[in-house]
Amino acid sequence: MSDKKLIEDAPIPTSPVVPAQLSGSAVIQFRCHKDIDCFNACCRNIDIMLTPYDIVRLKHRLGITSTEFLRQYTVPFEFGKDGLAGVKYRPKDGTNECQFVTDEGCSVYEDRPTACRYYPIGLLSTRRQDENFDRAAYAMVQENHCHGHFEDRKLTIDEYRKEQGLEEYDEKGRLWRQQILKMKSAGPYIGRMSLTSRKFFFMASYDLDRFREFIRSEGFQTTYDLDEETMDNLLRDDLALMEFGDRLIRQIMYAEMTIPMKKDAMETHLQRRGKYRENNVEKVEPDRPSMAAYDMPIDGDAENK
Repeated sequence: MSDKKLIEDAPIPTSPVVPAQLSGSAVIQFRCHKDIDCFNACCRNIDIMLTPYDIVRLKHRLGITSTEFLRQYTVPFEFGKDGLAGVKYRPKDGTNECQFVTDEGCSVYEDRPTACRYYPIGLLSTRRQDENFDRAAYAMVQENHCHGHFEDRKLTIDEYRKEQGLEEYDEKGRLWRQQILKMKSAGPYIGRMSLTSRKFFFMASYDLDRFREFIRSEGFQTTYDLDEETMDNLLRDDLALMEFGDRLIRQIMYAEMTIPMKKDAMETHLQRRGKYRENNVEKVEPDRPSMAAYDMPIDGDAENK
Protein backbone atom coordinates (compact mmCIF):
# COMPACT_ATOMS: atom_id res chain seq x y z
CA MET A 1 0.00 0.00 0.00
CA SER A 2 1.34 3.41 -0.96
CA ASP A 3 2.06 6.29 1.39
CA LYS A 4 -1.02 8.01 -0.02
CA LYS A 5 -3.04 5.71 2.24
CA LEU A 6 -1.44 7.10 5.38
CA ILE A 7 -3.79 8.59 7.95
CA GLU A 8 -2.39 11.74 9.57
CA ASP A 9 -3.20 13.64 12.77
CA ALA A 10 -1.29 16.82 13.67
CA PRO A 11 -1.41 18.37 17.16
CA ILE A 12 -2.04 21.82 15.63
CA PRO A 13 -4.71 20.85 13.08
CA THR A 14 -5.18 24.17 11.25
CA SER A 15 -1.62 25.50 11.37
CA PRO A 16 0.34 26.04 8.14
CA VAL A 17 2.36 22.85 8.27
CA VAL A 18 5.02 22.50 5.59
CA PRO A 19 4.08 19.25 3.75
CA ALA A 20 7.52 17.60 3.80
CA GLN A 21 7.73 14.89 6.46
CA LEU A 22 10.86 15.00 8.57
CA SER A 23 12.63 12.43 10.73
CA GLY A 24 13.90 12.99 14.25
CA SER A 25 17.42 13.48 12.92
CA ALA A 26 16.41 16.42 10.73
CA VAL A 27 18.12 19.69 11.66
CA ILE A 28 15.98 22.76 12.36
CA GLN A 29 16.86 26.37 13.08
CA PHE A 30 14.81 27.78 15.94
CA ARG A 31 14.99 29.51 19.30
CA CYS A 32 12.31 31.18 21.41
CA HIS A 33 13.16 33.52 24.31
CA LYS A 34 11.73 36.48 26.22
CA ASP A 35 13.80 39.06 24.33
CA ILE A 36 12.62 38.05 20.86
CA ASP A 37 10.28 40.62 19.28
CA CYS A 38 7.52 38.05 18.65
CA PHE A 39 7.49 36.69 22.23
CA ASN A 40 4.00 35.41 23.16
CA ALA A 41 2.63 36.01 19.64
CA CYS A 42 1.84 32.32 19.16
CA CYS A 43 -0.12 32.33 22.44
CA ARG A 44 -2.39 35.13 21.28
CA ASN A 45 -3.85 33.27 18.30
CA ILE A 46 -4.36 29.71 19.49
CA ASP A 47 -5.88 26.54 18.08
CA ILE A 48 -4.49 23.99 20.52
CA MET A 49 -5.74 20.43 20.77
CA LEU A 50 -5.27 18.73 24.14
CA THR A 51 -4.41 15.11 24.86
CA PRO A 52 -5.73 13.23 27.91
CA TYR A 53 -2.28 13.51 29.52
CA ASP A 54 -2.29 17.27 28.91
CA ILE A 55 -5.54 17.49 30.86
CA VAL A 56 -4.18 15.40 33.74
CA ARG A 57 -1.14 17.64 34.06
CA LEU A 58 -3.12 20.87 33.85
CA LYS A 59 -5.91 19.90 36.25
CA HIS A 60 -3.31 18.95 38.86
CA ARG A 61 -1.44 22.20 38.21
CA LEU A 62 -4.63 24.19 38.79
CA GLY A 63 -5.91 22.06 41.69
CA ILE A 64 -9.31 21.36 40.09
CA THR A 65 -11.17 18.30 38.80
CA SER A 66 -11.10 17.21 35.17
CA THR A 67 -14.79 18.17 34.91
CA GLU A 68 -14.07 21.69 36.15
CA PHE A 69 -11.09 22.01 33.81
CA LEU A 70 -13.11 20.91 30.78
CA ARG A 71 -15.92 23.36 31.56
CA GLN A 72 -13.69 26.35 32.17
CA TYR A 73 -10.75 25.94 29.82
CA THR A 74 -11.82 23.81 26.83
CA VAL A 75 -14.24 23.46 23.94
CA PRO A 76 -15.11 20.11 22.30
CA PHE A 77 -14.87 19.30 18.61
CA GLU A 78 -15.39 16.23 16.43
CA PHE A 79 -12.66 14.58 14.39
CA GLY A 80 -15.35 13.72 11.85
CA LYS A 81 -19.14 13.78 11.55
CA ASP A 82 -20.61 11.57 14.29
CA GLY A 83 -17.06 10.52 15.16
CA LEU A 84 -14.85 10.66 18.21
CA ALA A 85 -14.50 13.94 20.05
CA GLY A 86 -11.45 15.95 20.94
CA VAL A 87 -10.97 19.04 23.08
CA LYS A 88 -9.17 22.30 22.43
CA TYR A 89 -8.14 25.18 24.65
CA ARG A 90 -10.91 27.75 25.07
CA PRO A 91 -9.48 31.22 24.34
CA LYS A 92 -10.18 34.25 26.49
CA ASP A 93 -13.65 35.64 25.79
CA GLY A 94 -13.78 37.74 22.65
CA THR A 95 -10.21 36.89 21.63
CA ASN A 96 -8.07 34.07 20.26
CA GLU A 97 -5.68 34.46 23.19
CA CYS A 98 -4.73 31.62 25.53
CA GLN A 99 -6.17 31.96 29.03
CA PHE A 100 -2.76 31.18 30.50
CA VAL A 101 -0.62 33.73 28.66
CA THR A 102 0.85 36.64 30.60
CA ASP A 103 3.31 39.40 29.71
CA GLU A 104 6.02 37.21 31.28
CA GLY A 105 5.02 34.17 29.21
CA CYS A 106 3.04 31.04 29.98
CA SER A 107 1.69 30.87 33.55
CA VAL A 108 1.54 27.03 33.40
CA TYR A 109 4.81 26.61 31.48
CA GLU A 110 6.04 23.54 33.39
CA ASP A 111 2.76 21.77 32.54
CA ARG A 112 2.10 23.26 29.10
CA PRO A 113 0.39 20.96 26.58
CA THR A 114 2.02 18.72 24.01
CA ALA A 115 1.22 21.02 21.07
CA CYS A 116 2.82 24.00 22.82
CA ARG A 117 5.96 22.01 23.56
CA TYR A 118 6.24 20.87 19.93
CA TYR A 119 5.83 24.30 18.35
CA PRO A 120 7.14 25.08 15.72
CA ILE A 121 7.14 21.38 14.87
CA GLY A 122 4.04 19.39 14.03
CA LEU A 123 3.83 15.77 15.14
CA LEU A 124 2.35 13.54 12.45
CA SER A 125 1.12 10.26 13.84
CA THR A 126 0.51 8.03 10.84
CA ARG A 127 -0.94 4.59 10.30
CA ARG A 128 -1.36 2.56 7.15
CA GLN A 129 -4.75 0.93 6.69
CA ASP A 130 -3.11 -2.51 6.53
CA GLU A 131 -1.07 -2.04 9.73
CA ASN A 132 -1.93 -2.21 13.43
CA PHE A 133 0.77 0.16 14.67
CA ASP A 134 1.48 3.88 14.31
CA ARG A 135 4.49 5.72 12.96
CA ALA A 136 5.86 9.10 14.02
CA ALA A 137 7.02 11.78 11.62
CA TYR A 138 7.37 15.54 11.91
CA ALA A 139 6.74 18.69 9.89
CA MET A 140 7.65 22.34 10.27
CA VAL A 141 5.02 24.90 11.24
CA GLN A 142 6.01 28.27 9.75
CA GLU A 143 3.89 31.31 10.57
CA ASN A 144 4.67 34.88 9.62
CA HIS A 145 4.46 36.16 13.19
CA CYS A 146 7.17 33.75 14.44
CA HIS A 147 10.73 35.06 14.16
CA GLY A 148 12.32 32.20 16.07
CA HIS A 149 13.24 30.60 12.74
CA PHE A 150 15.78 33.39 12.17
CA GLU A 151 17.63 32.84 15.45
CA ASP A 152 21.20 31.57 15.19
CA ARG A 153 20.71 28.12 16.70
CA LYS A 154 20.50 24.74 15.03
CA LEU A 155 19.59 21.38 16.53
CA THR A 156 17.90 18.14 15.51
CA ILE A 157 14.21 17.51 16.08
CA ASP A 158 15.09 14.74 18.54
CA GLU A 159 17.26 17.19 20.50
CA TYR A 160 14.46 19.73 20.48
CA ARG A 161 11.94 17.12 21.68
CA LYS A 162 14.23 16.17 24.56
CA GLU A 163 14.78 19.82 25.47
CA GLN A 164 11.01 20.41 25.57
CA GLY A 165 10.27 17.34 27.72
CA LEU A 166 8.31 15.67 24.94
CA GLU A 167 9.52 12.11 25.42
CA GLU A 168 7.24 11.72 28.46
CA TYR A 169 4.33 13.51 26.78
CA ASP A 170 4.59 11.40 23.64
CA GLU A 171 4.74 8.18 25.64
CA LYS A 172 1.68 9.11 27.74
CA GLY A 173 -0.26 10.34 24.70
CA ARG A 174 0.50 7.49 22.34
CA LEU A 175 -2.45 5.24 23.27
CA TRP A 176 -4.88 8.09 22.70
CA ARG A 177 -3.31 8.96 19.33
CA GLN A 178 -3.64 5.32 18.35
CA GLN A 179 -7.36 5.48 19.18
CA ILE A 180 -7.85 8.47 16.90
CA LEU A 181 -5.85 6.85 14.10
CA LYS A 182 -7.80 3.61 14.54
CA MET A 183 -11.07 5.47 14.12
CA LYS A 184 -9.80 7.38 11.08
CA SER A 185 -8.37 4.31 9.35
CA ALA A 186 -11.19 1.88 10.20
CA GLY A 187 -13.55 3.12 7.54
CA PRO A 188 -17.30 3.75 7.85
CA TYR A 189 -18.17 0.63 9.90
CA ILE A 190 -16.40 1.65 13.11
CA GLY A 191 -16.99 5.28 12.26
CA ARG A 192 -20.76 4.86 12.72
CA MET A 193 -20.75 4.81 16.51
CA SER A 194 -23.67 5.56 18.79
CA LEU A 195 -24.10 8.75 20.78
CA THR A 196 -23.65 6.68 23.94
CA SER A 197 -20.35 5.34 22.62
CA ARG A 198 -19.13 8.83 21.77
CA LYS A 199 -20.08 10.12 25.23
CA PHE A 200 -18.30 7.19 26.83
CA PHE A 201 -15.15 7.82 24.82
CA PHE A 202 -15.19 11.48 25.89
CA MET A 203 -15.58 10.62 29.57
CA ALA A 204 -13.00 7.81 29.66
CA SER A 205 -10.46 9.84 27.67
CA TYR A 206 -10.78 13.38 29.02
CA ASP A 207 -12.96 13.48 32.15
CA LEU A 208 -11.07 11.08 34.39
CA ASP A 209 -12.65 12.24 37.65
CA ARG A 210 -16.09 11.41 36.31
CA PHE A 211 -14.75 8.15 34.84
CA ARG A 212 -13.52 7.29 38.33
CA GLU A 213 -17.10 7.65 39.58
CA PHE A 214 -18.21 5.38 36.75
CA ILE A 215 -15.92 2.52 37.79
CA ARG A 216 -17.29 2.87 41.32
CA SER A 217 -20.84 2.38 40.00
CA GLU A 218 -22.92 -0.74 40.54
CA GLY A 219 -23.14 -1.35 36.82
CA PHE A 220 -19.37 -1.48 36.44
CA GLN A 221 -18.82 -3.50 39.62
CA THR A 222 -21.31 -6.18 38.55
CA THR A 223 -19.83 -6.43 35.07
CA TYR A 224 -16.04 -6.39 35.40
CA ASP A 225 -13.93 -8.61 37.60
CA LEU A 226 -11.09 -6.52 39.04
CA ASP A 227 -9.10 -7.49 42.11
CA GLU A 228 -9.00 -5.16 45.10
CA GLU A 229 -5.42 -4.00 44.45
CA THR A 230 -6.20 -3.04 40.86
CA MET A 231 -9.36 -1.18 41.87
CA ASP A 232 -7.56 0.71 44.64
CA ASN A 233 -4.87 1.76 42.19
CA LEU A 234 -7.44 3.04 39.69
CA LEU A 235 -9.21 5.06 42.37
CA ARG A 236 -6.06 6.93 43.41
CA ASP A 237 -3.77 7.07 40.36
CA ASP A 238 -4.84 9.20 37.38
CA LEU A 239 -2.23 7.72 35.04
CA ALA A 240 -3.30 4.17 35.85
CA LEU A 241 -6.92 5.23 35.32
CA MET A 242 -6.04 6.88 32.01
CA GLU A 243 -4.44 3.68 30.72
CA PHE A 244 -7.34 1.60 32.01
CA GLY A 245 -9.79 3.91 30.23
CA ASP A 246 -8.00 3.21 26.97
CA ARG A 247 -8.29 -0.54 27.57
CA LEU A 248 -11.99 -0.29 28.41
CA ILE A 249 -12.70 1.81 25.31
CA ARG A 250 -10.95 -0.76 23.13
CA GLN A 251 -12.82 -3.62 24.79
CA ILE A 252 -16.23 -1.97 24.44
CA MET A 253 -15.84 -0.48 20.98
CA TYR A 254 -13.49 -2.89 19.23
CA ALA A 255 -13.86 -6.14 21.22
CA GLU A 256 -10.19 -6.13 22.25
CA MET A 257 -10.78 -8.19 25.39
CA THR A 258 -8.17 -7.43 28.07
CA ILE A 259 -10.36 -6.76 31.14
CA PRO A 260 -11.89 -9.83 32.83
CA MET A 261 -15.67 -9.92 33.13
CA LYS A 262 -17.71 -11.59 35.82
CA LYS A 263 -19.67 -14.74 35.15
CA ASP A 264 -23.15 -14.01 33.75
CA ALA A 265 -22.15 -10.33 33.37
CA MET A 266 -23.88 -10.03 29.99
CA GLU A 267 -27.19 -11.34 31.32
CA THR A 268 -27.04 -9.02 34.34
CA HIS A 269 -26.14 -6.11 32.08
CA LEU A 270 -29.05 -6.70 29.68
CA GLN A 271 -31.50 -7.10 32.54
CA ARG A 272 -30.37 -3.81 34.02
CA ARG A 273 -30.68 -2.05 30.66
CA GLY A 274 -34.17 -3.49 30.19
CA LYS A 275 -35.24 -2.18 33.58
CA TYR A 276 -33.88 1.25 32.72
CA ARG A 277 -35.83 1.28 29.46
CA GLU A 278 -39.03 0.40 31.30
CA ASN A 279 -38.59 3.25 33.76
CA ASN A 280 -37.38 5.60 30.99
CA VAL A 281 -36.61 8.28 33.56
CA GLU A 282 -33.29 10.00 34.20
CA LYS A 283 -32.68 11.89 37.42
CA VAL A 284 -30.14 14.59 36.71
CA GLU A 285 -28.30 16.59 39.33
CA PRO A 286 -28.15 20.35 38.65
CA ASP A 287 -25.39 21.27 36.16
CA ARG A 288 -24.31 17.65 35.84
CA PRO A 289 -25.04 15.10 33.10
CA SER A 290 -26.59 11.87 34.28
CA MET A 291 -24.33 8.84 34.64
CA ALA A 292 -27.01 7.00 32.67
CA ALA A 293 -25.45 8.63 29.62
CA TYR A 294 -22.39 6.45 30.28
CA ASP A 295 -24.24 3.16 30.80
CA MET A 296 -22.12 1.76 28.02
CA PRO A 297 -23.35 -1.34 26.14
CA ILE A 298 -20.72 -3.99 26.83
CA ASP A 299 -21.61 -5.83 23.65
CA GLY A 300 -20.80 -2.84 21.46
CA ASP A 301 -24.36 -2.31 20.20
CA ALA A 302 -25.11 0.91 18.41
CA GLU A 303 -28.31 2.40 19.78
CA ASN A 304 -29.12 6.06 20.47
CA LYS A 305 -27.64 7.22 17.15
